[in-house]
Amino acid sequence: MGSTSDKAAGIANEAAGKLKQGVGNLVGSDKLKAEGAAQEAKGDVQKAVGDAKSAVKSGADKLAEKAHKAL
Repeated sequence: MGSTSDKAAGIANEAAGKLKQGVGNLVGSDKLKAEGAAQEAKGDVQKAVGDAKSAVKSGADKLAEKAHKAL
């Protein structure tokens, strides 16, 4: 996955997790609340991976640009 798709998947998982937690609270389901919390955490990790990929790509692009200018 690319950084943008990782970030998008992370946002989607966070939203779905929050929704599950809300429904779990509404119906009194500890299982649904736990699933929602886990899915939200998964989304946080996916977004962090996307951010890291963006940072690495940005750094590599800057390094390549400097190398190109040196030639």
